[in-house]
This record gives sequence, structure tokens and C-alpha cells, in this order.
Amino acid sequence: MAEDLVTQFKVTYHNNPRAGKLAIMTMDNGADYRKPNTLGAGALESLNQAMDNLDGDIKGLVLTGKTFIFCVGANLMEVPEITSSEEAIETGRRGHAAFKRIMDIEVPTLAAINGAVMGGGLEISLYCDYRTVSTGVTVLALPECFLGLIPGWGGTQLVPRLVGPEKALLLIVQNPLSNNRMMNGKKGFELGLGERLFEPVEFMDESIEFLADIITGEVTIKREKPDYSNIDQLIDTARGLVTARVHSGAIAPYRALDLIKGSAEWSLDEGFAQEDQALGELIMSNQMRASVYSFDLAQRRAKKQVGIPAEGPLPINKVGVIGAGLMASQLGFLFLRRLEVPLVMKDISQDVLDKCKAYIDGELDRLVGKGRLPEPKANYLKSIVTYTLEDKDFEGCDFIIEAVFENLGLKKKIFAAAEEYLSDTAVMATNTSSLSITEMAGDLKHPERVIGFHFFNPVAVLPLLEIIRGEKTNDVTCATAGAVAKKIKKTIVVMKDAPGFLVNRMLIRNMVEVMDIVDGPNTFEEVDEAVSDLGLPMSPFDLLALVGPAVALHATETLADAFPERYHVSENFARLVEEKKPGVYIMTEKGKEVDPEVLAFWEKDDSKPKLSADEIRARMLKSLADEAHRILEDGVVAEPQDIDTGMIMGAGYPFFMGGVTRYLDQSGVSEEVFGARFLTDDELLAYFRR
Repeated sequence: MAEDLVTQFKVTYHNNPRAGKLAIMTMDNGADYRKPNTLGAGALESLNQAMDNLDGDIKGLVLTGKTFIFCVGANLMEVPEITSSEEAIETGRRGHAAFKRIMDIEVPTLAAINGAVMGGGLEISLYCDYRTVSTGVTVLALPECFLGLIPGWGGTQLVPRLVGPEKALLLIVQNPLSNNRMMNGKKGFELGLGERLFEPVEFMDESIEFLADIITGEVTIKREKPDYSNIDQLIDTARGLVTARVHSGAIAPYRALDLIKGSAEWSLDEGFAQEDQALGELIMSNQMRASVYSFDLAQRRAKKQVGIPAEGPLPINKVGVIGAGLMASQLGFLFLRRLEVPLVMKDISQDVLDKCKAYIDGELDRLVGKGRLPEPKANYLKSIVTYTLEDKDFEGCDFIIEAVFENLGLKKKIFAAAEEYLSDTAVMATNTSSLSITEMAGDLKHPERVIGFHFFNPVAVLPLLEIIRGEKTNDVTCATAGAVAKKIKKTIVVMKDAPGFLVNRMLIRNMVEVMDIVDGPNTFEEVDEAVSDLGLPMSPFDLLALVGPAVALHATETLADAFPERYHVSENFARLVEEKKPGVYIMTEKGKEVDPEVLAFWEKDDSKPKLSADEIRARMLKSLADEAHRILEDGVVAEPQDIDTGMIMGAGYPFFMGGVTRYLDQSGVSEEVFGARFLTDDELLAYFRR
């Protein structure tokens, strides 16, 4: 696939009075910062041409990026067009060869990292002799292991040589597997990735002067040799971390560990050749293909807000939240922080309201303490929040959302009370996880203004927002909900009103299966271990503890009423909730163990067969394939991509699985269950070419 925007390496010349003629090479794809520089085949060709045409009398070279952006790495959208391991290996070789021309030039070179830098963008900077970093750099990372890849254009060899293997493991393996954690420029500098840290205002001038100082000999940079004396221990520790995070589910992090370890012994050219071979394996792997698909869902497709009508949204100048408990408090803070409009928090308990106020004030103070929010702005935001026991304070609200207990009658009652004080255009959203939007709106004067706005807990961490249209929800309400979602920086999936909606319907189907298995001879630990080996971020019974058994039971009951042929409530599960247990595990001096009290009342049906780990995984995957297929058949969502976006953003499914439908297709489960794939190869290629 050709790059939409080809990054060009543009060269200008600067005559420094002290150092002489300097080449300033700028990476620029011609667009503004919203479309960052990437490195595809066209960019590498441009780099080679720029190196071919450099003036021979330069005394130094500065490599930098366009405004706010250095470079964010390889153009992943070219990956689906690579059809063989040989072609994948050649992709590695071309990158190494082009970047190495910067390393081999016989004048001092400096990477002036002026903005966002990731992946291949950080790697190309490592081929320069020196690096300066701007304090304005908000994103610095090598995210490849998160994407089923390795930093294969020099990262696994050059980073440990520059900062040592321990810090290399942090940057290349640990951060990507910690929900793709990013650094800023200051942290990257402190890690040792740059020689100087400059403020943005004079960044380029100071970077040029720093290079001039080096050329004239006024500054000499001395580097200590990396300490590889404990490399075996470091790798073993990191391997344990990888296993704890992804078990055997992911290939790339283990490959990265081998390459980082090899950097202790290989020459640079040997290390680059090993990276080429790794790219040949990984680019053609199912995991990398799935990761590219996931990346596209999370980046390109999500930004289009698929399913939101073209109707113009209504302005939002005041927001109300019904309820002030933990979830409602999180929502209130989110709306206040992102929309910066007056907020009304309403509850029936003054004590709950006081706790809500303490939470919101505390979150604002926390941002001030971290330097992320000026104190005057925090004080202003605190001043525009109303904490009330009265519905009349919703007057003037353009958007309200309820976040109270999952009881249909209660939700209908509070909406009816609030509607009396709202304008005829105000949107009424519900954070219900499973109740019918249509039924909730049925007795209201304006059912067309009611919409599902289902967040996932914790709100600040999980980016998904399910937008659910009731039977009478109109386009302007849906468009307004989409606009609000964009402002609060949530990724949406739009769906029709159906029991369990999307993510919970999938997760509860899985939970029904695993409950049925542990009602038989299999233990909780056996089920968790088997499922965790897929690489999921959380095992089933750890997830149950996070969600809360009572919440999960309510959702299961809702789905069992709607689909009794597939969903049912385990008597043991109901007893778990009745006994008010927070989960099946407790922490002891030995670590996590099954609660003996749970074991005492959990009745085992020994007539059921004991399943192997493979059989447990197969049963879970077949149930997911069946339910995903039914969701599409029922028209709950329009495309398999909607299901995958939901599972990645709402359930934390890893990128390297491609959500769920991509994994089910690649593993053959889809065809086994319903005789077809969710997306054929041709359909996938057509999707990437849109």
C-alpha cells in the first residue's frame, strides 16, 4: 500500500560562524501535526536521495522533524501488502541500509528531536552521533512489542549500546507490555537517549549551537561503555515479566529479549542481520497482521466515528449527572475536565454528594500537583460545579447522564423527574450496562432524546464508550452524543438497543462457559491459567473480581432472560453474590489463593468431564465465535470491526489478537463454528485500502 503522505527528507544549509556549513535535514510529509511523519518505502527512497545529494563540504548534519513532530515510525499500513518472508526481510535491510548512511557520514551528526518520536523515528535518531531532546516532546516510545513486532531498524542493538541493557529492556519490552506506556522528552533524556535537553522556544538554535560546539571541539561528549555483566539475570527477570503479562500468547517480546541479549556479543552488522531475520518472521506472523488491523481500528477508523449520523450536533453548555456514587463521580470529573462547562451533580444523599465533591476536588488538586493543570483553572472548574439534592438544578442542562443502580423502574423514575426541568432538545443519556434503552425511554415526553452512553470501569483507563440507539432515538441526539464522546476523548462503537449491548454480551457469554466448567471437576486456577495463555490481560476470575460479582450476575440474568438457550445463571455464581464475596480469590501470605469459604459452598458436579487446557480454550473461543456471529446476524453492530473495537478498547483484548474476530478467523475457529470467516483476506485488503 502506498503511503497517503510520503515523508520527504528535505535539506537546507546553514552557515554557522563558528563551525561552518551545516546540513539541516528535515523530515516532513507536507501535512500539519495531526498527520505525523511516518517511514515507508517512499520515505526511505527520499532519505537515500537526500544523502546522495548532500554537499560535500558540510561540516555537520542536523536531522529534525516538522513542527511538533519528529517521526512516529514505520508506516504500518504498508504491512498488509507484504506477501512473503523474503520481502519482509528486505524491508528490514532497506531500513538498516538507509539509516546507516547517516551513521557512516564522515562529519558529526545530531538528531534534534523536536516533537513526538516513536518506533522507527526514535531508531533513526540513534544512527546520529548525538541527540538533543525538546522538553516539548510529549510522546517518546518504542511500541513495537505492543504491536507484535520488534524495533527492527536498529532499536534492539543500538539502544542497549547507548543506555545499557537494563534501560533498553524498560523501553523496548516493559513499557510496551504495560499498556503501551509512553515517556515524554524529559524522561527520555533522563534515560540517556539524549545529550542535551532544551526548551522548545530556542530548541533548534540551541541544538545547532551544540553541534557547532562539538565540531569546534569546545564540547566533548564521553560515554561509558554499557554494562552487560548481569545480562543473563536481566533477561531472565524480563522473561518472567513477559510471561506474567502475556503468557505464551505473544511472540514478539520473547524475540526482542533474544535480540537485546545478543547485542552483548554481536557486531553491529551481525545484530542488524538478526533484526532482519526477526522482521521476516514477525511481519508475516498472524500476530503482526492482527496488530496492524487493531492499530488501524484504534487510530484511523475510530477517528471517523463510524455510525454517527451526519446531522449537526447540538451545543453543550451545561451538563448534569444523576447520581454521585463512585461511577457517577468519575463521569462528573471527566465531563468537567474535558468540556469545561457548568456541571450539576445530583443525588438523594448529602453524604454521597460530599464524598463526590471530595473526589472531584481531589482529582483536580492531583492534576495541579503534577503540573498538568494551573491552579487558577482548577479553582475555576471547582467553582462551576453544583452539588444538589434537587432536580430543578438541571434547568439549562443540554446533556444529562444517569449513573445509578441497575434497576429499570428507578431509572425511568429519575429520568421522568429530570425531564420536567429540561428543554425540549436536551439529551438524556444512560450509563446502563444492560437495560433496554427503548423501555427506559418509553414513558417519557421525548423518547427520541434518550440514548445509551455506556462507559467501562475504570473510566479514566478504558477508552471505550458504547453508544446505544433506542428504537426512537433520533439522529440529532446520536450526533450530539458522538460530539460529546469526541470531546471527552472516548472511542465509540455505535449499536442498536439489544440485551447486553456488545462487550458485556461477549464477556458474559464467556463467563457462562467458564462458570459451567468450574461447576464441574475443573478448578478456578485451571480455567484462569488456560485462558491466560491466550495472552489476555486478565484471567476470567480476576476480571470477575474487577467488575464485581453482583454486577456480572445482574448482566447474566438479563441475558439469560433474553437468550435462555445460551445464557444461564450458575447456582454457585448466585451463591457467590448472596454471600457477598468480592471474588473467588483472596490474598494470603503465600500469594493469591482460592477463598476456602468459596470452596466450601461451591458444589461440584463430578458427572461433567474434566477438560484439558486446550479443551477449555477451545470451548471459550467457540462460544465467542458463536456469539459474535449472532451479534452481526442480529444487526446489533454493522461490521466485525465494531466487535473488535469493542473488545480491544472495552475489554482490553491485546492488539496482537486483532480483537476477537480476527483471532477467530486466523485460528480457524470461525469456520469450525459457523462455516465462514468474519472477514476474508480479500475483504481485509479492501478494508485497508479504503
